[in-house]
Amino acid sequence: MENVKVTLKKSLIAAKPNQKATAASLGLRKIGDSIVHAAGPVLDGKVKVLAHLVSVEKA
Repeated sequence: MENVKVTLKKSLIAAKPNQKATAASLGLRKIGDSIVHAAGPVLDGKVKVLAHLVSVEKA
């Protein structure tokens, strides 16, 4: 599987509770936090919820 790097670009302060929980499940807490995950449908759904807060690139 292909790996994807997800980086939190904007603050979670005004985010909805489900968006905060999704970011926490990805391991993103602060602006600038990055984590590498295996690409798949579960990650695609999580990124869709946080599309306006994160950037995604191939790792």
